[in-house]
Amino acid sequence: MAYSTILYEADDRVAWITLNRPSKRNALSLKLCAEFQDALVSAERNPDVRVVVVKGAGDRAFSSGFDMGGDKSEVGPSSLENWSLDDWSRYFDLGVKFIRSVFHCSKPVIAMINGYCLAGALSFAVSCDIRYCSDDSCFGAIETRMGIGDTELPMMSYLIGQRCRELVYTGDMFDAQHAYRLGLVNHVFPKDRLEEEVTRIAKRMSRVSLPALVWSKRALNNTLLAAGLDSALRYSFAADLIIGKSDSEFKRFRTIQSSEDAKAAFKWRDSIFAPFESETSWVSSRAASKQSPKPEDGAG
Repeated sequence: MAYSTILYEADDRVAWITLNRPSKRNALSLKLCAEFQDALVSAERNPDVRVVVVKGAGDRAFSSGFDMGGDKSEVGPSSLENWSLDDWSRYFDLGVKFIRSVFHCSKPVIAMINGYCLAGALSFAVSCDIRYCSDDSCFGAIETRMGIGDTELPMMSYLIGQRCRELVYTGDMFDAQHAYRLGLVNHVFPKDRLEEEVTRIAKRMSRVSLPALVWSKRALNNTLLAAGLDSALRYSFAADLIIGKSDSEFKRFRTIQSSEDAKAAFKWRDSIFAPFESETSWVSSRAASKQSPKPEDGAG
């Protein structure tokens, strides 16, 4: 099948799925989410594939999150202000299915993170089995700064424990070394060696028998399910809907986005936090030493 927002190839037991919207920092459009899930099914059904690697096109971003400026008319009115609770429910449901697809895939899924991994993209990466990143990668649950919830909080909490609270409550951005210290990523590699090293690991992993990989993943996933992961995710999904329809900062954000554009909305959001940024926040951290991601390129 020909795709327009992703690339797919399988070679020597490893399938590679590339989020292919580099001009938008690989922002997650609804079409990309649908195409990704189709490719993932192909990899799962291919008996020659044992491991799946997901990466972002270009060298700027794995992904900047869900596309806040994209056309969402297929699930509701084009103007977010006119969305009903059912519209929001359909939209969040599509996003959750995309994020959870890698968890439910029977084969190990590796996220190869090069550059920005923000908002919904971070939730997606958290749901992958393993995460490797380049030394210039930047992370952040920055959607909370817009008053948007994070359905993947249970999985984030499982990975890094109570430390996820500060990241979510502040929406601060953090760099690769901090992500490693938190336990969010398994290894940090030099940018120019990332793909080489991840390929080596994926190939090594793919030499394990397929039944051993599949049933090991099932056993590990079942540990989380037995602990109540599904119930926690359903609650987080409901919380997202409540936040999306509440009189929070996101209501003002949506108004500016609808009347002007996403860039103006993000500029308004940043002005709220600017007086309180410090050396511990993303604005003045090592992660912010590079150009900040364009707001219209995702961040949802």
